[in-house]
Amino acid sequence: MTEIFVGGEWRQGRGPVLTSINPADGSVNAEFAGASAEDVADAVTRGHEAMNDPAWRDLRPHERARILTRIADGLESEIEAISILQTRDTGKTRGETTALAASAAGTFRYMAAALETLEDELTPPRGDYMTMSVHEPLGVIGAITPWNSPIASDAQKAAPALAAGNAVVLKPAEWTPLVSLKFARICETAGLPAGLLSVLPGQGRIAGDAIVRHPLVRKVSFTGGTRTGRHLATVAGEKLMPITLELGGKSPTVVFADSDIEHAINGVLFGIFSSSGQSCIAGSRLFIERGIYDEFLGRLVARARQLRVGPGEDPATQVAPLVHFDHRASVERYVDLAREEGGRILCGGARPDGTAHADGAYYLPTIIDGLANASRTCQEEIFGPVLVALPFDDEDDLVAQANDSVYGLACGLWSRDYQKVWRLARRIAAGTVWINTYKQFSISTPFGGFKDSGLGREKGRHGIRQYMQQKSLYWGLNEAPLPWAMPR
Repeated sequence: MTEIFVGGEWRQGRGPVLTSINPADGSVNAEFAGASAEDVADAVTRGHEAMNDPAWRDLRPHERARILTRIADGLESEIEAISILQTRDTGKTRGETTALAASAAGTFRYMAAALETLEDELTPPRGDYMTMSVHEPLGVIGAITPWNSPIASDAQKAAPALAAGNAVVLKPAEWTPLVSLKFARICETAGLPAGLLSVLPGQGRIAGDAIVRHPLVRKVSFTGGTRTGRHLATVAGEKLMPITLELGGKSPTVVFADSDIEHAINGVLFGIFSSSGQSCIAGSRLFIERGIYDEFLGRLVARARQLRVGPGEDPATQVAPLVHFDHRASVERYVDLAREEGGRILCGGARPDGTAHADGAYYLPTIIDGLANASRTCQEEIFGPVLVALPFDDEDDLVAQANDSVYGLACGLWSRDYQKVWRLARRIAAGTVWINTYKQFSISTPFGGFKDSGLGREKGRHGIRQYMQQKSLYWGLNEAPLPWAMPR
């Protein structure tokens, strides 16, 4: 697969060469030229034309919904192929990439149903007229997705944007382009009119910047790092363009003495070490009630050492390689920083031994304690299989520490006391709070962050409205002319 999808046309990109590698062994999956600024301009222009073509513009909602449903069908029929491709591109386990592909299909199916049931409204008149509130497409939508969950993130942005009647220019991450190009093939086969979707793998500073700055792009939805999100928000502000930002996290997960300990251990391990920790909502700060701190942490460390590290294709693997060797180097630098700050490495903190892991971007599940919550290791997003453990004394101490972060994306609470977790769920500044579970998602439930974790919300029945603009209509019912201009 060496071509990119520009305005409904498969062709060679005109930007710098991209290389997709398999992080399990370092082998090359594909090399091809990514998108240039000129490719972006072509895609945006074609998208603008396609969304204003009566063949798309005048489709009734249920007719657009049929196309979304066909895309969902296409994704479901290709789940295994998508999973294999994504595992090769990202290193993720087959179990996870299968779930991500199924999630993408479910997103299109849900948005099709939501589209059929969305309603405009008659508003109460305050004069001799009838008033209506209607919603219309925004224009061409720029969708910039991350390397840690391609296909699911692609669908999460493209499905509601298309449902709203827009065109979409999608830029996947340059490390993981292949599954997004597969997504374009599926949409094309499903009968999505040409031009409504472009998929432009490319460098962020070239293709991404060109998408955000193009005058016909009327909204951008971005998932990625906070630093890049701030830059994109600045450009959006200059254009007076809405933007949705799903950014970083340093999410607290909290274990109380009255919790189901075995349940909590499993949940904490899943919350940080699934996806090899490469998740914005990873429970990377573990707060343990002081009375059970040593016992719980000891059991947790013993279980973490038993997690199976290996290639994503192996059904026994729990912790797969990191997405790229450069990213592993970044994780290693953070663990070195933790040592410098006085942290104790309780397990992991190194690459696995042996020839079976020698050629891949593997890193062992790592648990650290002995650090203050104010340390850089506890405050900065590592985005890898690294967990920092801290004790707390009471609810006020916990809330103070949990909220002492620039981030506010997610939180996990483990306790049998429903009144306590209700109080804390409302006091902790996070867009999503899981109670006696972690990393569970529903397309029907809005998702987003507080503070530096983002701006706006995605998902949910009204997620389609995030890609629309509201218009008010007044229908005069007066039989006599308006009196102001009448002769006096």
